[in-house]
Amino acid sequence: MKTCRKKIVIAAAAAALLVIGLAGCSGPGDDAVVAEVGKEKITFGVANFYARMQQAQYETYYAGMMGTTPEEMWTQASGEDKTYEETTKETILENLENMYILSQHAEEYEIGITEEDKKAMEKAAGIFDEDNTLEDKDMVSGYKKNIEEVLKLATIQARMRTAMTADVDTEVSDEEAAQKSMQYVFFSYTSADESGNTVALTEEEKKALQTTAQEFADALGADEAKNIEAAAANAGIEVQTATFDAESTSPHADLVAAADALENAGDITGPIVTDGGIYVAKLTSLLDREATDAKKTSIVEERKQEQYNSLMEQWRKDTEIKVHKNVWKKIDFEDQGVTIVESQEEYTDEAME
Repeated sequence: MKTCRKKIVIAAAAAALLVIGLAGCSGPGDDAVVAEVGKEKITFGVANFYARMQQAQYETYYAGMMGTTPEEMWTQASGEDKTYEETTKETILENLENMYILSQHAEEYEIGITEEDKKAMEKAAGIFDEDNTLEDKDMVSGYKKNIEEVLKLATIQARMRTAMTADVDTEVSDEEAAQKSMQYVFFSYTSADESGNTVALTEEEKKALQTTAQEFADALGADEAKNIEAAAANAGIEVQTATFDAESTSPHADLVAAADALENAGDITGPIVTDGGIYVAKLTSLLDREATDAKKTSIVEERKQEQYNSLMEQWRKDTEIKVHKNVWKKIDFEDQGVTIVESQEEYTDEAME
């Protein structure tokens, strides 16, 4: 583990990022070539600025969620004998290559940059330039031409995705998207001791609980109103709700399968025994309107993503891409950290929303 790690703190205003703090070593020069995408060259300056902004997102928001420090996060193994930094950088570079490919196909969809766009980008670059020292800007290649290039690429990318998926079928039938709903209770095979620690039930206690769950299901089934809330209140347990279809696995695949097999709203499952405890459920709707409409939206988005991915895959196959690894490796996340703090200025554009 390396013990001396430089860090810069950036104030993020959407795409306009303000660098404050420690400067590290300069790279090979902004005009060095990281990769060639078709006839275009991705310069170190553009790649470094884009990569540092992505790094900042990971270090500011994800490291804590992963329960680690940024420097430790980057050195963690990430499959195929690679570190998390190496796999993340691969994704970042591929995304940047895709942005250039999209830009090269923009005219086919009549996508471009307007004068209004240019003014907004110039403003963002100006904010960055005014609020940072020369050393800090050098560390992230935070110069006008690089910032504006990244903003241009991001803007085109957002507009291209909309254009590339404009002809996707947005009609989804209720049958295709149908979501059912249920109420259920759960008899857990664990309990809490006096100190609040989780304790597993003994085999004898599990058998007793299974009897309790069976009695609950029998009583609920015999109740003409099938009032699961009242039954749960009497048993001192909580009623939960879920929407689902045949492919759902939450809250538990076995519970979903049992509830999906019920024919009528109001029907009750028997006790569903799982490794963690026992479920009993009541089917409340064969077509939950809100959940079904949400599923329709999800299906349309999946269709759009599939079409977008298909086009990108084909365009990548048709484009000659050459990476200069000796230049790209100069961007080091482990040795140079980046953290985001809030900025009062904002750059607003559809590409950054």
